[in-house]
Amino acid sequence: MQNWNDVIARATNGNPEPERRVQKSEAEWRAQLSEEEYRVTRQAGTERAFSSEMCSLFEPGIYACVCCGTELFDASHKFESHSGWPSFTQPLKDNVVACKMDNSHGMQRVENTCNVCDAHLGHVFPDGPPPTGLRFCMNAVALKKVG
Repeated sequence: MQNWNDVIARATNGNPEPERRVQKSEAEWRAQLSEEEYRVTRQAGTERAFSSEMCSLFEPGIYACVCCGTELFDASHKFESHSGWPSFTQPLKDNVVACKMDNSHGMQRVENTCNVCDAHLGHVFPDGPPPTGLRFCMNAVALKKVG
């Protein structure tokens, strides 16, 4: 189970190797994804807060990367953060979500990407509930419920 020190160490020193890699050309990604999915996942965009019903859905299941289908989060680790984006306390597996330092927009944050295809997912913050204290704040458009 990750904690904030683990997140910072990964963002600074590198992430665990994924089980596989998916690489496509920009044209292939554009053909596969909707305009909004492409903007968020391939251009590190952010969807509007509270723009998705996914924030208030708490049924059991698995959330996967919309780009490559890698299973990223289990609904049992999802919680109501009142942030406007789906939030989770931890990834499904240790090597599926990468952490990278993000100094954009005049602040320092830790960006999360899919460790398999480099899709921008969102950011992680140290203000989540126990047991991890983490809030993986994800763009709903970057995820798809698969189970």
